[in-house]
Amino acid sequence: MATPHDANTVPHALLGRPVRDIASGTEGTLMAVLVENTAAADQPERWADIAYIRPAGGGVELTTAVANVQAAR
Repeated sequence: MATPHDANTVPHALLGRPVRDIASGTEGTLMAVLVENTAAADQPERWADIAYIRPAGGGVELTTAVANVQAAR
């Protein structure tokens, strides 16, 4: 299972900018992109780029694969 020590931030061109998650349709601000171990407990490590988006109206940030993030129009 992932812990805070398993995550590493990575640069992204859209950090701090309005984005859209194409998987959910949510629009908001890209707050961070982390490389995280997404494997379940007792499973081999599986690393993925995870984007954190804060919804436009505020609230809890959602996560999605970084490949699902595009600039908002």
